[in-house]
Amino acid sequence: MITAGIDVGSTSTKVVLLDDDKMFYIVKPTGWSPRQAGQEAFQELLKKNGYREEQVTKIIATGYGRLNLSFAHKAVTEITCHAKGASYLVPGTDLVVDIGGQDSKVIKIDEEGKVLDFIMNDKCAAGTGRFLQVMAASLGLEVSELAEVAAGHTPVAINNMCTVFAESEVISMLAQGVDKANIVAGLHASIAKRIVAMINRLGAGQKITFTGGVALNDGVKKSLEEGLHKEITVPKECQLVGALGAALLARE
Repeated sequence: MITAGIDVGSTSTKVVLLDDDKMFYIVKPTGWSPRQAGQEAFQELLKKNGYREEQVTKIIATGYGRLNLSFAHKAVTEITCHAKGASYLVPGTDLVVDIGGQDSKVIKIDEEGKVLDFIMNDKCAAGTGRFLQVMAASLGLEVSELAEVAAGHTPVAINNMCTVFAESEVISMLAQGVDKANIVAGLHASIAKRIVAMINRLGAGQKITFTGGVALNDGVKKSLEEGLHKEITVPKECQLVGALGAALLARE
């Protein structure tokens, strides 16, 4: 049985194809059209691995652009898909922290990967990938450079989490001669502080899995671990968790 999960996020589109014990995937920028991004990524993955669309038994779409994919058989919320994917990749996970391009989520799950409760911040870009993109640009850095720049440096306090005000605060610090590395460390700490508050509202888990594109930033991971006083797991496939969960649900 061949199934597919398509996670159309605000920043990137991820597609996972499952063929029994084989997994194929692709990650592409979403761009201006979620519909086009999902369709093109799906077709590219099929072609690259020698599959035809008619061979795929079921396709489930998730992410913010999930309702735009008319060729998908079903649309499922990213909360459900991230829970399923995280539980599969990291057995025993009871809390999932997902930080994407435009929102952040904390999801409490059971041993089967079913959602018990969740908290989601989707009202502003604070503490998301978009927040880091804006801050990196104001610092003259690439997002991929942030973790390395901040490594081993002391975080300065970032008082504003609103993206607009935080950007002004960062620019002001630069003008005052504050070390750029300390500012980046402070940004990581401010994101972690916000996520830790969300976790504390929901109830801290025993085994926490960190997913989403921001999970690739080791500085944010370490700041979260310091705030929680416990280790968290970042699966190698952290960007694919939603798409994988969708493909697994399609298989079921």
